Amino acid sequence: MSNYEDAALNGLADVLSRIHERAVRVAQLEAEQAADVALFAATGGSARSVAAELALELSMTERRAGADIALAQALTARLPATFAAFRRGEIDGFKARMVFEPTIALSDEMAGQVDAIVATRLAGKNPSSLRAAVNRVVQKVDAEGYERRSRARRRDRNVCLIHQDETMSTLLCDLPVEQASAIYTSLDHQARKLRRGGEARTLEQLRADVLVDRLLNRSPGDSGVKPVVYLYVDLLTLAGLNEDPAELSGCGTVPAWLARELAADSNAVWRRIITEPDTGQVLSVGRTRYRPPAALADLVQARDRVCQHPGCHRPSQYSDIDHTRDFAQGGHTAEDNLGPRCRRHHRLKDEPGWFITSTPGGEGTITTPTGQVYATTPPPLHESRASDVAGGDGREEAA
Repeated sequence: MSNYEDAALNGLADVLSRIHERAVRVAQLEAEQAADVALFAATGGSARSVAAELALELSMTERRAGADIALAQALTARLPATFAAFRRGEIDGFKARMVFEPTIALSDEMAGQVDAIVATRLAGKNPSSLRAAVNRVVQKVDAEGYERRSRARRRDRNVCLIHQDETMSTLLCDLPVEQASAIYTSLDHQARKLRRGGEARTLEQLRADVLVDRLLNRSPGDSGVKPVVYLYVDLLTLAGLNEDPAELSGCGTVPAWLARELAADSNAVWRRIITEPDTGQVLSVGRTRYRPPAALADLVQARDRVCQHPGCHRPSQYSDIDHTRDFAQGGHTAEDNLGPRCRRHHRLKDEPGWFITSTPGGEGTITTPTGQVYATTPPPLHESRASDVAGGDGREEAA
């Protein structure tokens, strides 16, 4: 090996060493953050309020904030050996979570036993190996509880929809292992059968398409179901006169071509929401009734599209139409006092120290128990078209 090659290898070794040292420092900072999160959780109010305020302050989801709080509390109170390794930078926050999550259901005493055993097995393990090692210890320390929780988990089977980027979404299913394995095997069998018949689609595409066909009853001879799609699109885009993006409720923007494709799909029921209210749209019904009439509820849902709480993407169609100022306290059933809020954030409004204001058009503010103020403004569905009818300086072009 030449001197040049030796020098190059030594240089790479130095780079790798710096990467490792920096990872240790980052882990130590994460541990400091966890300690402060635990301190804030201990003094900041109810669990719901603390998670909501932390989420607003760090611009994260409340689910993520709640998970960070739970991890911080467990590390500082129940898993001292793991937390000590975390503070030394021997493991990072993700690995600390691999120890924490399997111990959530354990008593403090059992969690302490697992912590003490696992602390001797942290070195050199990647996250998945560490999680497997912790699970083995949990099953040994709490055999009866593990069996009981396994049976309970099977009762908690569910399906979850997560919207991703570039017109795609992920459908997650928590199922008993034998059912999930059987479903995948069946999909794979059918996909391979189609593939042998000369299909150009890949096996991955075929598995996905077979799943869709089965769930939507699109197999030969079936009439099929019509899924409801809430599609927010302006008329010019729908007519193909421009390419402004449209929006699928709860998902975000989608390209104009996809919006037109959905609108023309005979297997879908879509609902066009124009960007300005129709003339004559009901704006207020005073205090003669608590529940908003259908026309007013439609306007509020179309205006905001998702829950008004910052960072929440629950579609307005699946949220409560909430009075910003409570009806019982003199709040009117009017457009400027109504907003869609998912059930979680509807209840958060009643927590001590939380104050919400609202103005016509869906704008408003949220004030948290520590005095932080956050604006709530529905984003426009598309940019202003003023430039289409005006010159570059904003003046109308000459005829």
